[in-house]
Amino acid sequence: MKDLVPSKIVKELDNYIIGQDKAKKAVAIALRNRWRRLHVQNELREEIMPNNIILIGPTGVGKTEISRRLSRLANAPFIKVEASKFTEVGYVGRDVESMIRELMNIALNQVKTQMMQDVQTEARHNAKQRLIDILYPAPPAPKDETQEEAKTRKDRYQRIRKKMENLFDSGNLDDREVEVSVEKPGKPHLEFMGGSDSASIDLQIGDIVSGLLPFNRKGDKKKKMKVKEAYDYLTEVEANRLVDKEKVRIEAKKRVENDGIIFIDEIDKIAAMENNRSSADVSRSGVQRDLLPIVEGSNVPTKYGIINTSHILFIAAGAFSTSKPSDLIPELQGRFPIRQELNSLSQEDLKKILVYPKNSLTKQYKAMFASENVQLVFREEAIDAISDYAAKANAKMEDIGARRLHTIMNALLEDYLFEMPTKKYKRVTITKKIVNQKLRKLIKDEDLSKYIL
Repeated sequence: MKDLVPSKIVKELDNYIIGQDKAKKAVAIALRNRWRRLHVQNELREEIMPNNIILIGPTGVGKTEISRRLSRLANAPFIKVEASKFTEVGYVGRDVESMIRELMNIALNQVKTQMMQDVQTEARHNAKQRLIDILYPAPPAPKDETQEEAKTRKDRYQRIRKKMENLFDSGNLDDREVEVSVEKPGKPHLEFMGGSDSASIDLQIGDIVSGLLPFNRKGDKKKKMKVKEAYDYLTEVEANRLVDKEKVRIEAKKRVENDGIIFIDEIDKIAAMENNRSSADVSRSGVQRDLLPIVEGSNVPTKYGIINTSHILFIAAGAFSTSKPSDLIPELQGRFPIRQELNSLSQEDLKKILVYPKNSLTKQYKAMFASENVQLVFREEAIDAISDYAAKANAKMEDIGARRLHTIMNALLEDYLFEMPTKKYKRVTITKKIVNQKLRKLIKDEDLSKYIL
């Protein structure tokens, strides 16, 4: 994070998101401010609150992608939730605290994976030694063995073991079958989470279902596998053993509290319209009130400890087509001090999205065609036509932004994708003529376009 200055963050985001410069600038500052806070030396550090942001704009303009790429840049725990899925405490459904528990689970997996990578060298060494023990176990010492005989036996064992290690390293043993003890997993548990005032309850049910698991009660299950497969399995087992679970928990908790990013989509769906309640839409303002203490900063109980949410960065997003940010309750508005409006995508924006990002659709389809040994080429005139049709479809129907390009490209390339590899293509060149042949009828026929595009 030291070298991840705002201008560099924006530059990295430019590799994946076209336009939306104001939104990218806002999130870049918010991310850098977290690093700045951690380098404030006195008690003022705890007083510096995150710059929570509301991104306003129609679907498909980059709101989610900005947040997701931001979390990857910072290597931060990230979760996307939909505000419309939450219900007020006391009703059946997801409570808002569940997003903190999910974020903690994501952080745990993230930290554990990194720590397991750090011990890979030792884990591979230990796995190799275990496999050699299985392939050539040490012979038992005979009774009344003299000291000289014991030395001779041990020297002979070490020589043969060294040969086995050389054979293993050269790959000559990869296809040999061995019997490995598959470790018995820990007891399964069910976790029940209550509302904001109740702690988690772990119900251990290992004894209840142990008879249903494919392990005997005394120990581990024996399984036959090839040496190469056994080596991968034992490496993972050893890496798991070498990683300190308490250190994983402590580091994961630290990352959630200081680096966690929660993207709350569809926040406009819980704004206003308080008089329009239904069984599927339980008290929108009630959900806002439940969300408020978490965004403000509160302690949320999880099975891994209490998580303080004061410095988690919250990025909310919504189209706000039937409501506006001021329809949120005032207290919640105050916790999202930064608001940025994202623009609808023009034909020129859609053209750039097709070509420039590192993960652009044209690059994705070229890679898929290459997997069938077919070269896919897009003429520039074809790119212009594709983006033009996408812009017309968005104008004619509901504006779904860059997602329209997915439907357009699928309709354009569907026949080729179906016919490969049966039909022996070597090179497919997409021209303006082909684009028009495939898409003109779809755009003109309103019923057909709504059905397909």
